[in-house]
Formats: sequence, structure tokens, C-alpha cells
Amino acid sequence: MAGSYQGSCLCGSINYELLSPPRALSHCHCSQCRKGHGAAFASYASVPRSDLRILLGADALTSYASSESVLRQFCSHCGSSLFWSRRQGAFSDWISTAIGTLDTVFTPHKQRHVQVASKAPWFELPDHWAQTE
Repeated sequence: MAGSYQGSCLCGSINYELLSPPRALSHCHCSQCRKGHGAAFASYASVPRSDLRILLGADALTSYASSESVLRQFCSHCGSSLFWSRRQGAFSDWISTAIGTLDTVFTPHKQRHVQVASKAPWFELPDHWAQTE
């Protein structure tokens, strides 16, 4: 599946392009992802860092080190969560995109729920959803 994928933040200040199909779609239930998205879980998929192009608004992209190894990036105007990445170690050459910000249709072949032991206590995870810890 070739082609690029376009995405943007809520206010349109930031536009980006992924030069390869996003992979490893995960719905993360950890407390940091829940707080960062203000939702029951955050949905991300990854591309090699070299496949991300910021087309518009690089100056509006703000970073927050949510832990020693994780950097989260969002729009400084509207607050849209856009990316997270590892700052060092394994997978530091990849970047994960909040797939809700994609404007191009993206149909994943496989999805998984991670950190489900940390899920919001009010959220019921349906039995038929694929899970991994």
C-alpha cells in the first residue's frame, strides 16, 4: 500500500504528511495517554521518523517530555495531540502519530489495545477487542 497520508491539527495551524503507511496501530490505555487525549485511550500508529514531513506550522509544534524517554508533541494553538516518540533507545528512529488527526483515509490491517491494566475504571473494554498488555 503505497502513497502518502495527510494530517492536521484541529485548528489547521499544523499540516503534516506521512510518506509511508502507518504501522503498529495501538490504542493505549495508560494514564499519560488518557490525560494527553482527554479520552478513555489514545490511538497511535507509527512510521519511521524520516517519513514524517511537517508541511505547515512547524513553529506551532510544541514538545513536552512526559517522561525521561518519551516526548509528546502538540499544537500550541489548539492543543491537538499529534505525535509521540522515544527520545533514546529502541524505536527512537520511529514516531507515532495520533491517527485521529489523519485527514487521509487509513484502514489498518491489525489493531491492539495496550496497557489495559491501566484503563480508566469507568471504561468497559469489549471482549471482542484484541488485547495485549
